[in-house]
Amino acid sequence: MKLRIGHLYPDYLNIYADRGNIAVLSRRAAWRGHDLEVNTLTVGDAVRPGEHDLLYVGGGQDREQALVARDLAAKGDGVHDAVEAGVALLAVCGGYQLLGRSYRDLHGVELPGIGVFPLETVAGQRRMIGDVLLECELEPGVRRTVAGFENHAGRTRLDPGALPLGRVVAGFGNDGESGYEGCRVGRAVGTYLHGPLLPRNPWFADWLLAQAIAHVTGEEPTELPALADDLEADAHAVSARRAETRGGRFS
Repeated sequence: MKLRIGHLYPDYLNIYADRGNIAVLSRRAAWRGHDLEVNTLTVGDAVRPGEHDLLYVGGGQDREQALVARDLAAKGDGVHDAVEAGVALLAVCGGYQLLGRSYRDLHGVELPGIGVFPLETVAGQRRMIGDVLLECELEPGVRRTVAGFENHAGRTRLDPGALPLGRVVAGFGNDGESGYEGCRVGRAVGTYLHGPLLPRNPWFADWLLAQAIAHVTGEEPTELPALADDLEADAHAVSARRAETRGGRFS
């Protein structure tokens, strides 16, 4: 089947190997016989109902975030409608912040968010940098680990009762204090992990693809046929060991 990705602002939010994440989704879909169509959605473009099965928002610095924040706010209803209709979504770092309610930078400038995720972010003085390892349970009773890299000054606070992506095993996570990282609302996930994220976490890439396929079929997500992921497993293991060895500390 054809799966349609809407890649928001690849010309602005693209500093954390976000195209690598798109490439992984494309190849893993193709290896299972699916065609993945990637459409760019930039400043002035609308997010229209029924046009996409997965939305992706990458990372950027404060300058780039400021350049797109008000345009993203104008797209807010479209993104909300898509998520409520079961479209999968992955937002990384700067994109994650802008999909909360607001982001206040180091200079006190507050950028509007669109409130897909129940959270707010305020920049701190010290950056949180390093390898990260999470324990996640995206399916009831099935625990897996996600490994990645974080580099952010933002302190993201989830609302009471909000669902994180995972529990921090090593690293800082959302704020360096809560012990949680990322946020999940239905099929929408936001996270600070990049590097890129998906090459070293193939099961998570497949989870996103399964959610997108479910949006196309209107059925419940099902597990995708297994692939030979030996190299990906090695990459995950190396990243996980770095995180466990380094632990979390301010830089």
